[in-house]
Amino acid sequence: MELLWQLRSQRRQSSPELPETVTRLTAPDGSLLYLVGTAHFSDSSKKDVATTIRAVQPDVVVVELCQYRVSMLKMDENTLLREAKDINLDKVQQAIKQNGLMSGLMQILLLKVSAHITEQLGMAPGGEFREAFKEAGRLPFCKFHLGDRPIPVTFKRAIAALSLWQKARLAWGLCFLSDPISKEDVEKCKQKDLLEQTMSEMIGEFPALHQTIVAERDIYLTHTLRQATRCVEAPPNAQKVPAVVVGVVGMGHVPGIERNWEKHLNINEIMSVAPPSRFSWVLCTVIKGVMMGMLGYACYRAGGSLGRALLSISTVQSLLENLRPPPPLVS
Repeated sequence: MELLWQLRSQRRQSSPELPETVTRLTAPDGSLLYLVGTAHFSDSSKKDVATTIRAVQPDVVVVELCQYRVSMLKMDENTLLREAKDINLDKVQQAIKQNGLMSGLMQILLLKVSAHITEQLGMAPGGEFREAFKEAGRLPFCKFHLGDRPIPVTFKRAIAALSLWQKARLAWGLCFLSDPISKEDVEKCKQKDLLEQTMSEMIGEFPALHQTIVAERDIYLTHTLRQATRCVEAPPNAQKVPAVVVGVVGMGHVPGIERNWEKHLNINEIMSVAPPSRFSWVLCTVIKGVMMGMLGYACYRAGGSLGRALLSISTVQSLLENLRPPPPLVS
C-alpha cells in the first residue's frame, strides 16, 4: 500500500501544464482543487478531464451529477444515444412519479432539449463525467464523489419559483426548440465570455429559473467540493496531508464556484421544497382529471374487451395510480 502511494506521488506533477478550462483553488488547509469547466456535449472536454486527472493524480474526483443520474456513468455511448433520443411513456411516468406532475413534465421537456442536441450532434451527453469515472478508477486510493444537488429538489424548486405565465412561456419555448446546433456551437460554451452573455440573457427572461438551476447549484457544488478538498491520511502512519481534488462541472458553474469558494454557506436553505399553493393543487388536480378522462374515453372508443385489455397492462395501471388526486389536506 505504501509503495502504491509513493508511486502515485511520484507521478503527480507539482506544476502541471493544464488546459485553459482548468481553474485552481486552494483550501485553508493547503489542499488543492483543480476545477475543470466543461461543455456537456464535447469531445475536447473529455480530453481536458483525462489530461488533468493524469497530470495531478488526485485523491478525489467530484463530478456534477447526483444519485438520480449516476446510471449514465456505466452505460456505453450507443445505449446512451438510444436512451437520450427515446422519450416514451415509461420515462414520462417515471418523471411524474419522481418529481410530481408539473416538475415531471418540465423534466420531460428538458429531456426533449437534450434529445434534440443529441440528434443534432450524434453524441450522448455527459461524456466528460464518464471519462472522469474511468480515469479515477485507474488511480490507486482515488475516491469518486457525486457533487450535485438531487435533481428532484432542483426541479421542484425551479417550478415553484416560476409564475404560471412563466411556466407556460418556458414550456412553449422548450416544446418548439428546433434551432440547428453544431459541434462548434458546443465548443463556444467553453468560452466564459460567451457563456456569461448567454447567462445574462437568461437572467433577464427567467431570473427565478437562473437562481434555482444555476446559482443555487453553484452553492451546492461549492459545498460538496469543499467537503472533498480536505486533508487525507497518508500511509503508513495515517499522517494528515493536503488533498488534491479534481472537480468536473459545466463551465457555467465555474464563476459561481469561484465567488462562493471562501464564503460561509448554508445549504439547508436551498434543499427545502415549499408545499404547492392551493391554486397549483387545483390546477394539478384538473390536469390529472383531464388525463384520466382522456384515457377513459380511449378505452370506451377501443371497445369493451380491448379497453379491459388496455387497463390490464401494468404500465397503464401504474400511471392511473400516479394520476389519482391526493386526499385534501386537513387544516
